[in-house]
Amino acid sequence: MRELLARLKGAGLTLCADGYAAAEARRNLDEKGAGALEALGVLLTQVEMAPVQTSALPPDAAAMLPEKNRPAVAAAIHRGCDALVTGDRTHFGTLYGKVMRGVKIHSPRSLAEELLK
Repeated sequence: MRELLARLKGAGLTLCADGYAAAEARRNLDEKGAGALEALGVLLTQVEMAPVQTSALPPDAAAMLPEKNRPAVAAAIHRGCDALVTGDRTHFGTLYGKVMRGVKIHSPRSLAEELLK
């Protein structure tokens, strides 16, 4: 993921995240130790941070995701992002390649394949 983000940034793309996504990443990496959290901190310095998005998703989009995953999509829609990249295959796998309100959902691999050809 670090290499992908570096290559995307090097290609001139804007990387965005919101506070919710950053907090979730910290929670997920907390068990992996301080080194993982330090690496995340470095990555987040290269990303435009936005406040947590509290607006609700449109009902059709909300119905496709568990409640805990909706803020990430809401933030991407609110920021006008072209893509949302997530490795959460469990909750987003069926949405990979689909567009929700202008935001295409990607796995890290599919984003790399589409943008870094």
